[in-house]
Amino acid sequence: MADLREEISRRRTFAIISHPDAGKTTLTEKFLLYGGAIAQAGEVKGKRARAATSDWMEIERQRGISVTSSVMQFQHSGFCINILDTPGHQDFSEDTYRTLMAADSAVMVIDGAKGVEPQTRKLFKVCAMRHIPIFTFINKMDRETRDPLELCEEVERELGIDTYAVNWPIGCGKAFQGVYDRAEGSILFFSSEGHGRKAASTRIDLEDPAAAELLGGQTRWQTLRDEVELLGAGREFDMEAVRAGTLSPVFFGSALTNFGVEPFLEAFLRMTTPPLNRMTDSGEIDAFSPDFSAFVFKIQANMNKAHRDRIAFMRVCSGKFQRDSEVFHMQSGKKLRLSQPQQMLAAEREIIDEAYAGDIIGVFDPGMFSIGDTVTVPGKKFRFLGIPTFEPEHFMRVSPMDTMKRKQFIKGTEQIAQEGAIQIFRIPFAGMEEVIVGVVGTLQFDVFQYRMRSEYGVELRMTGLPYDHLRRIAASPVEPKDLTLCADAALLEDFRGRSLVAYSGEWPVGYLLKHNPGLALEEPS
Repeated sequence: MADLREEISRRRTFAIISHPDAGKTTLTEKFLLYGGAIAQAGEVKGKRARAATSDWMEIERQRGISVTSSVMQFQHSGFCINILDTPGHQDFSEDTYRTLMAADSAVMVIDGAKGVEPQTRKLFKVCAMRHIPIFTFINKMDRETRDPLELCEEVERELGIDTYAVNWPIGCGKAFQGVYDRAEGSILFFSSEGHGRKAASTRIDLEDPAAAELLGGQTRWQTLRDEVELLGAGREFDMEAVRAGTLSPVFFGSALTNFGVEPFLEAFLRMTTPPLNRMTDSGEIDAFSPDFSAFVFKIQANMNKAHRDRIAFMRVCSGKFQRDSEVFHMQSGKKLRLSQPQQMLAAEREIIDEAYAGDIIGVFDPGMFSIGDTVTVPGKKFRFLGIPTFEPEHFMRVSPMDTMKRKQFIKGTEQIAQEGAIQIFRIPFAGMEEVIVGVVGTLQFDVFQYRMRSEYGVELRMTGLPYDHLRRIAASPVEPKDLTLCADAALLEDFRGRSLVAYSGEWPVGYLLKHNPGLALEEPS
């Protein structure tokens, strides 16, 4: 039992969130670099040969953006770290929202030149809803940035969370020399060893006269001392407020040059929490309970092109998981053995024998699992709460260009639909020669088209549809096929056989309810 508590206590599971291009994936790479998981970081910027380790899908490497959430585990300073690198682009926020449900804390990356951006606000709201600790890394200090105090004030004003600057930047752009460590009362000067390698640092006390020379003169030294004195007049650091998600510790640095990354990682690991307890329909589950439990937060097909398999990603919520032990799948009511559990470094896999609360494991999915499913030890029956679903806002009619590819078309659409990021609907009584694809963001259409071509060998014919809303038929006075529909609405069916109505604008809802007494519509779940 002591070993179990010790192993769970050293777990740190967090997500990295940001607006696109704030440097989130670069920071993830540098964490892996300092953790020893990779020897040299891939250069994200530009069209060079190296690509980000966490971007495993070919389309991510081509476009230089993350379109799926990646899962990576490594060891550092006695901690076992699980990083969830999420897409920053708003068209993939659905995957990001679900991934945040598996995290115990979040690192919010902000571009020092741009400040708080729209996607940052959206993702912050999800973190705030869960009351998880949020740590802020103000990035790109190697470029010209806004005033650091102004950036902290904007975070407070725009996001409604208090901030505490754990360190303070010394200059920006080419003049960015290092950071002042408030807890230690010392300056960390950085020197570059190249973007892909660790930054060297020199520590010196702020009041040491030699600091003036390193800073480039008495004026700069005095300016820094004045700024530090001003910071001291602000609020005190409160760890309880951090844990409650009401105070965000702020760090400054440059993920690209590695300046400030290691001090941030070390401080973050000290401050953030071990695995948190989770709510179920039967009450709270203690992370340190000896009984294993987990939930599925992501499904991904074809991560390994050689095997064309499907992986269900599970967040272990309590206890210890052991390979080949019998578990109970709540949704199907069946017992099963998870014989080849894996841990990930993006697309790289390693078969594991055990995992603890806080860990993320991948298991082969024969088509049994869905997002939100609960897995427990036999004899326990409960379901974890809080996996969000999203209403698609864009729709397209899709069919294969080559009718001889019908079999591959059906397989591809069914597998991608089960992943949950792209929603696919049948047209009732129309067979599977064409389907309706619904997405939250239009860039997902490009990813769908790309994956159908590269993973299933199917070229698609895609036609836009005018719908922007979807409702499930909760109750109907007649068979759904006999409902009276207007021109701006269409009857659809999902892969679970449930009937839905897609429509444009708000007017069709009134029409449908008026002309079909007894009809009840609800948001899809």
